[in-house]
Amino acid sequence: MSLEKRFDTFDSNQDGKLTGGELARAPYLRNLDTDKDGEVTLAEARAGVLGLLKKGAEAAKTSSAESGEPNRTAAVFERLDKNGDGRLTADELQSRDWFGKLDSDHDGAVTLEEATRIIGQVIPKRFVNRTSGADVNLLAEEKSLSEQPQQLKGSSHLIGRMVDDVELPDLNGKTMSLRSLQGNRPLVIGLFGATCPISLKLGPEMKRLEMDFAALGVAVVWVAPVPVEEMADMKKFVSDYELTAPVLHDKSRALSVALRASTTTEAFLLDAAHTLVYRGAINDQYGLGYAKDKATFTYLRDAVASVLAGGLPTVAATTAPGCALDVPPPAVTQATQVTYHKQIARTLQTHCIECHRDGGIGPFALTSYGDVVEHAAMIRKQVERGAMPPWFARPPEEGANGVFVNDCSLSADEKGELLTWLSSERLEGNVADAPVPRVFVDEWTIGKPDAVFQIPRPITIKAEGAMPYQNTFVETSFAEDRWVQAYEIIPTARQVVHHVIVKVHPKGSKIVDRGEGSEGYWAAYVPGNSHRVLPEGFAKKLPAGARLSFQIHYTPTGKEVQDQLKIGVIFAKEPPKFEVHVAALANPRIRIPAGAPNHVETFARKIPGDMMFTAFMPHMHTRGKAFKYEVTFPDGRNEVLLDVPRYDFNWQLQYQYATPRRIPAGSTVKVTAVFDNSTGNPANPDPTKEIRWGQQTWDEMMIGYVEHYTPMQAGSVAKQ
Repeated sequence: MSLEKRFDTFDSNQDGKLTGGELARAPYLRNLDTDKDGEVTLAEARAGVLGLLKKGAEAAKTSSAESGEPNRTAAVFERLDKNGDGRLTADELQSRDWFGKLDSDHDGAVTLEEATRIIGQVIPKRFVNRTSGADVNLLAEEKSLSEQPQQLKGSSHLIGRMVDDVELPDLNGKTMSLRSLQGNRPLVIGLFGATCPISLKLGPEMKRLEMDFAALGVAVVWVAPVPVEEMADMKKFVSDYELTAPVLHDKSRALSVALRASTTTEAFLLDAAHTLVYRGAINDQYGLGYAKDKATFTYLRDAVASVLAGGLPTVAATTAPGCALDVPPPAVTQATQVTYHKQIARTLQTHCIECHRDGGIGPFALTSYGDVVEHAAMIRKQVERGAMPPWFARPPEEGANGVFVNDCSLSADEKGELLTWLSSERLEGNVADAPVPRVFVDEWTIGKPDAVFQIPRPITIKAEGAMPYQNTFVETSFAEDRWVQAYEIIPTARQVVHHVIVKVHPKGSKIVDRGEGSEGYWAAYVPGNSHRVLPEGFAKKLPAGARLSFQIHYTPTGKEVQDQLKIGVIFAKEPPKFEVHVAALANPRIRIPAGAPNHVETFARKIPGDMMFTAFMPHMHTRGKAFKYEVTFPDGRNEVLLDVPRYDFNWQLQYQYATPRRIPAGSTVKVTAVFDNSTGNPANPDPTKEIRWGQQTWDEMMIGYVEHYTPMQAGSVAKQ
């Protein structure tokens, strides 16, 4: 591809220059902005490429001098660079594996400098010395046989459910009950297989856990779930690892059935009211086919810390690699057994009271039996029509990728149970079965921020009608780049804030408009989802002296109020390994005919390099009806990444992957939107008009935001 054509692919609005989000689409583009005016022209791009070529040639010479041998990498590079632009595309390199290794900055092309440096790092010299253009081929990738913990949807695996008491014999034949062992404190139930290799590896950590948890006032019981396990083997396991906590044998499989246990390494955490709040792996140090020097994720310890702090675990359920268990399905619970205190209150705690509580953004609280009975008819209506809890993604097909960490939807069992109870006598049950009350922090859920930025003056929201988007700016004053690991947006009048989109503009950049459609966003707020905490090693860049722009959508509620929202940020304690970005797949040329009930618009883009997708956020206005993300892989396979069959403008939700998805170079990502511009759409401002792209809610947009991350280059990161 020629330089002119490649420039044209990045210039999405075809104005002859690259700005804003266009520059963010590839890390190297900002390096071409030689006059530092926030724009890159074609002339600047040509000059920048020549500079890269010169720099690459100098690196190649240096490499040759250091090795004392002719630099064959430069020769191979020159032969593969068909158009002579100094950059190898995936098509020119003709090897997806090699392209993924050499394209270290993931900008969709390989420079000679990158090729020389990476080959010197990862390829033995004897291999380099015999490399020729025809040698650049590797075997096709094969799916790994290793198995590590994978995050699960908690409500589909009994999270939030009360665990009934079970009596089991210990290794001396004495019968003991879970309730007697637990008392009024949290309880960890850890399974083990006396001859399971992974259980044996976890033995030392089991000893540490029972000692550490005892000091925190957390009860621990170890359970052997295999009915035919030899008593001598179980006693030897306990002796070898010097376990002192109670050890029970689930010979009848009563506990395994109740918990729907799956492997011999699974751990379960019950809070003081016997609610299951975590299940899964102890940590990720050992799995099937691998072992690490130390754990990266300490799931059980983190879950216990959250419960002791009065909260819920961030990760509620994972798989637990270990020896598989043969457990029969549980008996079906009869509807007559369902009561408010035992089941319904727990379901509402898990899915509803984040918003429906005193001081929350919900229109009424659902924290007591009286609250729920009073609003029973409305709860039933909203649950039946799928409006509540607000989650609109179609469940992924069995075995498909696509577990979302913030999925608040009810499981089929929970939904059926709740609707049956609402339509019945609504038994209150025994108050002794009630769950532990949840503790909420009304400000700074993320913890005390390192910096807070508040919009400069209050905005008045009128009592009635509709309001156009409000745009305002806040200056920052940092002398150097900062790396943000967490943010939280807090309005002072939460009841009127529909959503907020925050963007970052580098110091000195020209801000004509906010660049909707040509670039992503930096932070976002919707009711019930006001903050984002990135994993350790991941961060978002806040450039030195940057300006923050806020686009705020207010919805009048019958009373005039004022709002002066703010955003708090927490800086990464260590230089990040990965930078988090948000890209925008948008079609600004949409034309929606008047009266059309199902008008379809699409947009597709081929990605130049491997990308790691972490989240999606569809964005349309009041005529938006459905939205879908799909990918077509280089081998022709097609997969749905996210399907939102019933889009709701009232909820600008972000759908966050539990596990990042790798999308290989050469894949085509497509977004499809369906619009309803008919009289059948009650939210339609004017069905008689043809609608095009515009900023306000009475206009339309079609944007598929994609959050992804790229590895940081050595030496390119400030301390924070």
